[in-house]
Formats: sequence, structure tokens, C-alpha cells
Amino acid sequence: MADETPRPLYETGLKIRKEVIGAEYVERALANADAFSTPVQEMVTEYCWGNIWGRPGLDRRTRSLLNIAMLSALNRSHELKLHVRGALTNGATREEIQETILQIGVYCGVPVALETTRLAQEVFREIDSAT
Repeated sequence: MADETPRPLYETGLKIRKEVIGAEYVERALANADAFSTPVQEMVTEYCWGNIWGRPGLDRRTRSLLNIAMLSALNRSHELKLHVRGALTNGATREEIQETILQIGVYCGVPVALETTRLAQEVFREIDSAT
């Protein structure tokens, strides 16, 4: 951050972001940010993770399942895979992710559900092969 003014929502967001999607990923994203992309990284960390994910109204598991649905509908495969992994970190089960995908199929279409299933399986295989 270029400005050294204390930003509690940024600090909260950084903590949550690292807990959900992994410190290594977040630190790499921030380290690779340049003058052009740093403001976006700061906005995502402060606004998305600090302000929204830091709210008490929904637990992280629920937020993760919602993100899976929204990112599927928006066809954002890179972010979707991050949030499938994050959903597991946040306590969602593979069965709950599967149920979310079935719901996606009804409301977003079968092709979206098929692609989301394929991407979730990639994440599951990566996790299973690491253990």
C-alpha cells in the first residue's frame, strides 16, 4: 500500500482473504501487483474481503457457496476454482458443493452446471493428490 494511513478494513480483509483462499496465493497476488494493478488488489482486499466478507450476517461457508453459484453464472473459472477450495476451507462439504451445482443447473442451465462440476472435480483431484 502506497498510503500508510491505517486502514482497518484492509487489514481485516487481508486476514480473511488469506484464511479463505490461502496466504501463499494472496501474498503472490500482492507481490506481483504493479502500479497499475495495486489499486485493484487493495480494493478487492478492503471492500470485498474486509467490508463484505467481514460482515457478521452470513457465515463463511454460506458466503463460499453463494460465490460458487455466482462465479459459475458469470463463467469465471479461475475465481470459481479458488472459491471451491475456499468453500472446503470454510467447512462446506463436497456434498454441499454438489447440491449448489445442482441448484446452478436449474437456474443457470445445464452447461453451466457441467462446467462447474468439471472445475470442482479438478480442485478435488488437486486436493486429493496432495494428501
